[in-house]
Amino acid sequence: MTELSPVLPPRTGGNENKDFVKIAAFIFMIIDHIGAAFFPNVYELRLLGRIAFPLFAWGMVTGAVYTRNIWKYALRVLIVGVISQPCFVYGMNHSWNELNVFATLLLGLLGIAAIRENRFGSRYWGPVLAVLAACTVKMDYGFQGVLFVMLLYGARQTRASIASLMIAYCLYWGFGTLSLKTVFGLPVIQQVSFLPEGRKLFAHIAQIEFWAILALPIILLPMRSRRDRPHLPTWVGYTFYPVHLAIIGIIRHWHEITAFFSR
Repeated sequence: MTELSPVLPPRTGGNENKDFVKIAAFIFMIIDHIGAAFFPNVYELRLLGRIAFPLFAWGMVTGAVYTRNIWKYALRVLIVGVISQPCFVYGMNHSWNELNVFATLLLGLLGIAAIRENRFGSRYWGPVLAVLAACTVKMDYGFQGVLFVMLLYGARQTRASIASLMIAYCLYWGFGTLSLKTVFGLPVIQQVSFLPEGRKLFAHIAQIEFWAILALPIILLPMRSRRDRPHLPTWVGYTFYPVHLAIIGIIRHWHEITAFFSR
């Protein structure tokens, strides 16, 4: 009788240790949200927070690769997104017509499902509809985030393709938004004398969204899931997002809460 290997065979060229990727994504997400909620002028916190979304996107890609039923997977993502929306609005002071990141991930996942299923040519029109849907309402990372999830799925099979996509996408992701002058007290290079046309490149690198590239080493780590080790409970992955937003909201609105109950 052949004994099963404790290490699951890889189906992608990237990091398949889902627990490691999730925990890293949670850490950088908390850093980002703490920066947004309590230290809005400390841009370094937001810069580190850029690492979170590519990790969540990669988690969505590996989840789509390994799930037995992608539609049930999408339903779970939808439910968590709906539950998270009040916490997102309350914790981060967003309006109700701004959707949380689970909406972005869901549309990306539906685009992947359309590519995989290819019903009535859905591999062509499905991703287009997913991007257009993201243009109808404001959501975290917008249509760029939805497109990134689907492109990452397309590039999933080799480390080289994943790296190429990340580098190319991060150079142009969010260009024209927040431009950094310094990072951790060090000036961001704006011009090099012997590279007269280099200012175009450095202008892209100075954009805060470019620093999502820091997620690439984590995505490319040669790590695999193992059958013989305990895993992070599924419910932790799905509840962490709304719970941490609720906690941030309680801290931000603590005075209002205590004033209400002291009436």
